[in-house]
Amino acid sequence: MLPNRVAAARGYLEQVGLDAILVTNIHNIRYLSGFTGSDGVVIIGRDGLWFLTDSRYRTQAGEQVSGFIVGEYRRKLEETAILIREQGFGKVGFEASSLTVAQHASLAEALTHEGLVSLPGEFDALRSIKDREELEELEKTADLASQAFLDLIPEIRTGATERRLALRLEWLLREAGADAVSFNFIVASGPRGGLPHAAPTDRAIGCGDLVTFDFGGIRNGYCSDETVTVAVGSPDSRQREIYQVVKEAHDLAIELVRPGVFCRDVDAAARDHITVRGFGEFFGHGTGHGVGLEVHEKPVISYRSEETLVEGMVITIEPGIYIPEWGGVRIEDTVCVTRDGCRLMTKVPKELMIL
Repeated sequence: MLPNRVAAARGYLEQVGLDAILVTNIHNIRYLSGFTGSDGVVIIGRDGLWFLTDSRYRTQAGEQVSGFIVGEYRRKLEETAILIREQGFGKVGFEASSLTVAQHASLAEALTHEGLVSLPGEFDALRSIKDREELEELEKTADLASQAFLDLIPEIRTGATERRLALRLEWLLREAGADAVSFNFIVASGPRGGLPHAAPTDRAIGCGDLVTFDFGGIRNGYCSDETVTVAVGSPDSRQREIYQVVKEAHDLAIELVRPGVFCRDVDAAARDHITVRGFGEFFGHGTGHGVGLEVHEKPVISYRSEETLVEGMVITIEPGIYIPEWGGVRIEDTVCVTRDGCRLMTKVPKELMIL
């Protein structure tokens, strides 16, 4: 059991007037119990904790989960409902974002609709402030990914294909100790850089191309996220200008990151600069997001956000400019919010590299 994390979750029992919380999001299950398998349920009551999983994970749960009453199910929802009824729980909070409509209907039939209460949106932010152990893991994962990219640099040259570079980067990352990639890598060269989420293709990199790499790894469950745009061959004046605009937006946003600052204001620092320089219509996505057990989690760094930065949050700063049929530039670092500012976790230098 991770007492501070469980205590934070229990706070919602009083806040929403619940008897128990049913946790089905596998990342939240790991966060609260330490269980790293792919299937399970956590039930948090005022005076008790239960962890349920199937027979595949009986031994693993015994090794990883402490402080919980550990049980095994064959029929997940039915036996979860039985336990809830046996404990006499009336109102049970559930995670709406991780239950399908069919699963909710099955539980509601067993427990009554009145007994199931959707947890508040704030529960989604349970993991947004990282503890010391989490920060150490995130730092190590970011180091692995940054070094893997630095090791790839000699292979980024004219004639190399996007697909091969993506595969090589994944191989280097795994060789360095990553357990997996945190998302499908983006490698976008030349005009394909105008696609913010371009999947790698067999396009060969040409002399004079800008190439955007968006990559990240997973180690011990924790993710990294970083984007680097490089020039292969000498960039022209427009490429240099656009890169510089994005870099300035990136730097302005990072300079603003500190506790108490609204996430929307960090977004505005980058967005307003890009707009003033005449490229506002080419920057459509948010400026960043939280990173942790998932590569995209709370908080969201967006003009729509109502969230405020808190010490211990880990977020990305990733402004970009994407011009159809021309190309694009994105620059992304992951930073940790500290007492009086922030600390870079990703390590690849963000001055324009000319290869």
